Amino acid sequence: MRVIAATIAALSMTAAAQAQEPQQVATYQDWMVFTYDTAEGDRICYAVTEPKDTSPVSANHGDVFFSVSSWKSGAASNQPSFMAGYQLQNGSEPMVRVGSDRWEMFSAEREGFIDSARQEQRLVDAMRRGREMRVSATSARSTATNYTFSLLGISKALERVEQACS
Repeated sequence: MRVIAATIAALSMTAAAQAQEPQQVATYQDWMVFTYDTAEGDRICYAVTEPKDTSPVSANHGDVFFSVSSWKSGAASNQPSFMAGYQLQNGSEPMVRVGSDRWEMFSAEREGFIDSARQEQRLVDAMRRGREMRVSATSARSTATNYTFSLLGISKALERVEQACS
C-alpha cells in the first residue's frame, strides 16, 4: 500500500536513528495506526491516512499523507502533521479545514505543522467530529495543491495510538 511506503520514507527523513522499522498495529476504516521504537528508547505512535482526492490532477503529488502522532515519553501528544510528496514553497502556510474551522500550518521542507499545542488539540477535536478534512498547500514551483482526507475511523485510530503509547 502506498501509505505504508510513504510513512516509512517520511519517518526516516524526520527521525534520527531508528531501532526498528515502523510496525502497523491496526486499521480503522480510512486510518492506519503504526508504532516504532527509536534508537534513543522512545516509542512514537501515529495514525496516518492518504488523501481520497487530489488536485490539480495534472500535478505530480508524490506520496502525500496526514498523520497525528504521540510520543510515549510525552515529548508530544496528538501532533497533527501534513506530509507532501514534494517540497513546499518556502514561507508558505498550508491551510487545514474541517467543516467551517481553519488552521494555518507552518511549513518545513515537505511538512506542515500547527504552531501551538492548543491549536493542535483544537484540530484533533474537530477531526474527531468531522467527516472530511481539506488541506491546501503551495509547492516550491508555486503550484497550488488541494487534498481531501476522509476522517472515517480517526477516533478509534487515535484511541489506539493513545493505548499504544501509554
